[in-house]
Amino acid sequence: MELVKLRISLFLLCVIVAFGTIGYSTIEHMTVFDSFYMTLITISTVGFSEITPLSQTGRVITVIIIVSGISLLTYTLGQIAKVIIEGELYKLLGRRKLGKQIAELAGHYIVCGFGRIGRVICEELAAEQIPFVVVEKQGEKIEQLEKMDYLYLVGDATADDILVQAGLMHAKGLATAVSSDADNVFITLTAKGLNPDIFVLSRAADLQNESKMLRAGASRVVCPYNMGGARMAQILKKPTVVDFLDTAMMSGDLGLKLEEALVQPTSHLVGKTIMTSNLRRDFGVIIVAIKKADNEMIFNPGPQAIIDPLDVIVAIGKQEDMQRMRRVLV
Repeated sequence: MELVKLRISLFLLCVIVAFGTIGYSTIEHMTVFDSFYMTLITISTVGFSEITPLSQTGRVITVIIIVSGISLLTYTLGQIAKVIIEGELYKLLGRRKLGKQIAELAGHYIVCGFGRIGRVICEELAAEQIPFVVVEKQGEKIEQLEKMDYLYLVGDATADDILVQAGLMHAKGLATAVSSDADNVFITLTAKGLNPDIFVLSRAADLQNESKMLRAGASRVVCPYNMGGARMAQILKKPTVVDFLDTAMMSGDLGLKLEEALVQPTSHLVGKTIMTSNLRRDFGVIIVAIKKADNEMIFNPGPQAIIDPLDVIVAIGKQEDMQRMRRVLV
């Protein structure tokens, strides 16, 4: 609205300048430049004398320019100042609001880098309504983050204070997906140094750097190019299997989700078997695997498999059924 008013006032101011220039050149027979100059010094009230003595009609034109021009000039300058001040104030308040929202987060994820990989990570987290903060330092990507209404911090993710501001001490995990493997290693070292218990997922552009990232403390390392090649090979070898997984797990066309749920020690299902827990009967889910607290993975557990505290149950089912199952595991 303010910009519309500013455009209108600038347009009217140009009309007054054009009116004065044409009027002086027509009535007083001044050159175009002298007419333009006479109009400007009249509007600006600098107090210079008339270029040439004015006729009665020329003085009428001057009065019109003074009354309308000065008013429009004052209004236009006010609008310009208002737009600048309000714009800067909006940015300041916006940054403070972002900082407050980030400070209130807990159990969220930190995504370092908003490139091709980082953007996909953010879109997946946003689709599941999982809270996250993006750390990015490139200006053009900041504009994209604002348009997508993501929480973000502007800065270098290798700096301790930036990760602390992003809520590293209360975060559930961190994904570092910047383009440089060296930066990903450094971010991993920094994060683990500040919070040794944080889960760190690191991107490796070169598969040879995977071991370095693991030594730096990364919990998992992903090489997108290697994974992309492996996926293409699977499509060639087992296209139906890949189609099913994409349809069931990714697109949601079948309404199914592959999810994991942690068994809390307080759950009444602790100590029961898969059969006696009635998870399949009550919630209609398919138990794919159970990950034990010692990282032992039991695939396709039988009906007599025991549910222990801190087990992670991997299951396939409808979203609402998975949510109901999670409630009984708490």
